[in-house]
Amino acid sequence: MRRRRLLAPEPGWTIAADVVVVGSGVAGLTAALHAARAGSVLLVTKVLVGDGSTRWAQGGVAAALAPDDSAEDHVHDTLVAGVGLCDEDAVRVLCTEGPARLRELIELGAAFDRDAGGELALTREGGHHRDRIVHAGGDATGAEVQRALVAAVRRSPGIRLVEHALVLDLLLTADGRAAGITLHVLGEGSEDGVGAVRARAVVLATGGMGQVYASTTNPSVSTGDGVALALRAGAEVADLEFVQFHPTALHTGPSEGQQSLISEAVRGEGAFLVDADGRRVITTEDHPLADLAPRDVVAKAIHRRMLELGSDHVLLDARGLGEAVLLSRFPTIVARCRELGIDPVTEPLPVSPAAHYASGGVRTDLAGRTSVPGLYACGEVACTGVHGANRLASNSLLEGLVFAARIGEDLARGLPSPGEPAAVDADQVLLDPSVRPELGRVMSEGAGVLRSAASLDGAAKNLDVLAARTSAAPSPAAWEATDLHDVAAALVAAARRREETRGAHWREDHPEPDDAWLGHLVTTTAGTRFEALARPPLHSPTLNPQPLERA
Repeated sequence: MRRRRLLAPEPGWTIAADVVVVGSGVAGLTAALHAARAGSVLLVTKVLVGDGSTRWAQGGVAAALAPDDSAEDHVHDTLVAGVGLCDEDAVRVLCTEGPARLRELIELGAAFDRDAGGELALTREGGHHRDRIVHAGGDATGAEVQRALVAAVRRSPGIRLVEHALVLDLLLTADGRAAGITLHVLGEGSEDGVGAVRARAVVLATGGMGQVYASTTNPSVSTGDGVALALRAGAEVADLEFVQFHPTALHTGPSEGQQSLISEAVRGEGAFLVDADGRRVITTEDHPLADLAPRDVVAKAIHRRMLELGSDHVLLDARGLGEAVLLSRFPTIVARCRELGIDPVTEPLPVSPAAHYASGGVRTDLAGRTSVPGLYACGEVACTGVHGANRLASNSLLEGLVFAARIGEDLARGLPSPGEPAAVDADQVLLDPSVRPELGRVMSEGAGVLRSAASLDGAAKNLDVLAARTSAAPSPAAWEATDLHDVAAALVAAARRREETRGAHWREDHPEPDDAWLGHLVTTTAGTRFEALARPPLHSPTLNPQPLERA
């Protein structure tokens, strides 16, 4: 199959760096700081350096720090949540290196909440059997992590920052190595409009693709740009069918776009889910951890109850926590709820699942290297193998810290050889921006929480119709719409192939896990192929693993 690239003007300017990092969340900022030890770094970000998904993270960073906890316990919980598809080597890297990376973040100035004795305050979230979630500002962890990393990047003389930069496509040498990127910058001076960055290494840290759905917790910038770029460049993308729907987005009526999140940590402190009749939505008969079960289990339980009652939401009852706990632990959530006329101190919160996190993405090894030489990926855009079929709560910020640092270490061992970008022989594509709202509705209806062959076939047909609505007028809105469509088409293709229910992928026509599907669906420009696991997993849903004892 011929390569594809976005329809865009030829670059009108060129700059160079040893490494270009695309994205300024926890992964991108951490990658830039570590890559600066290898050479000059250009950090480009889509809007402002403080925007993106990281600052919206409420829960915290998971790390085995408590005396009664261990890396092995953290590994166990991560593998169970991933229901058989985690890369165990990647999980061990995450859980063993995580505490040291968290301490590095603290040394950079991140101020996490402390208990009365001055020790890090730890809480618990869904899927964890120990208190291991470090948090800041009660429920403003992401904002504090972002603040500390941005300050460190601004202090680094080896990092240059370019804001308002939308990445377009990867520059490749004649032998298929990454040689930089094309991008569009809205600004003043020479870096205005479409340009090129020549680099020996490209690091994708573009975040998620939640905007592919009509309702998501992701900000408007999460349009799958990195995954779309990688697909067009011929890189391998894996596990796209596993999109995690957060169980408890605040439900304020029919709406589209970014939804307010009610952190899982609220349930970690004792809140629980009920329906309009006061019946518990999930109990220990459904899962040993009940309301603190992994997110896929809770989201499915909510969706089933909503279908049973013909309702569009259930209720999260946090009244038992009391006003003092709610205000100290969750000040941002309380303020947002009260802004919308709901008081969690006196009334249950209406909640429903919303697209939240992509467990799949651009496939990498343990050093963050993709299948395209010189192209790296970390954070939500990457598929490191850590999350498997379902991400464990608060492992995402940790993954960004750990694997971004590993990319920096790999680059410090030796930068890729410089290469000359080759002339591009590719089909140019561009969709009309008007497809975006309809695309979100197509994906939510056909490839959302509950899927089937019929719904996915319908989504694929509707996406084909949208693909015909092309445009000849390049613009950021058109480029984002095209990226979203590229990602949506690949996601639906993978979801159609996987004929089982596992983790975040729920097929009503194949309601049980099937170990014939223990493996990964890998997507490239040539299509989607299945790769069976090289070794049997420690934790598969058919094995019914016993949980750790609660501390």
